[in-house]
Amino acid sequence: MKREFVLVRVYRFYRDGFREMKLGKTLWAIILIKLFIMFFILKLFFFPSFLGKFKSAPEKQEYVSGELIDRAIIP
Repeated sequence: MKREFVLVRVYRFYRDGFREMKLGKTLWAIILIKLFIMFFILKLFFFPSFLGKFKSAPEKQEYVSGELIDRAIIP
């Protein structure tokens, strides 16, 4: 009896499981749509790129270090 790689067995397990699903495919579609909304749509509106205005890496580093120092809690 030939032993198969673990990854091959895991792949076959999930492949066969997804083939037999009815409700599961709909649930996976909903999950993927929610992830798309969370990571792509919300990022565009709520997380702007502050470093996009700088052209070089040293300028970005200077901005980030300045922000960290300015926002640090000084006892």
